[in-house]
Amino acid sequence: MKTEINTHDISIRTELTHGDLGYVIYRHGKIYGEEYAFGVSFETYVAEGIIEFYKAYNPAIDRVWVCEHHQTIVGFLLLMHRPNNAAQLRYFYLEPAYRGIGLGKKLMSLYMDFLVKSGYQSSYLWTTHELLSATSLYKRYGFQLSEEKESTTFGKALREQRYDLIVQANTIPAG
Repeated sequence: MKTEINTHDISIRTELTHGDLGYVIYRHGKIYGEEYAFGVSFETYVAEGIIEFYKAYNPAIDRVWVCEHHQTIVGFLLLMHRPNNAAQLRYFYLEPAYRGIGLGKKLMSLYMDFLVKSGYQSSYLWTTHELLSATSLYKRYGFQLSEEKESTTFGKALREQRYDLIVQANTIPAG
């Protein structure tokens, strides 16, 4: 008998603790390798971005959302400040057993709320054409495809996609 997972049983914290960043790098490498056949180069790409994030990390304008269930990280998302009052959405992932329960929507709502309250004018993210559930979620929150390019950066042929969002004064997080 499978136990039902409820989002109310998952805690979400916004402070980094020891091991968080390394774990997120590791899980990205494992999950994207197993589910999408991304190579080790993807894991190094994530590691470089995480290092870049941490070196510039300012909790007043940057944010992490670390989802935990029974003291284990089951999801993650971060907002990274960029020039020109822009924010970048990065490293969004959910463990497979925690997909489809509304946790992704909850994280996106938290992201959008922080984005608006912090006064950012725009946000963007990079993804790939294979991540259909993720891109569907981004579109629901107003992100629009703005750029697409062929790539083999992650050890296989794919299309990298950039999605952009212009924050309006009346932007209300979707739900």
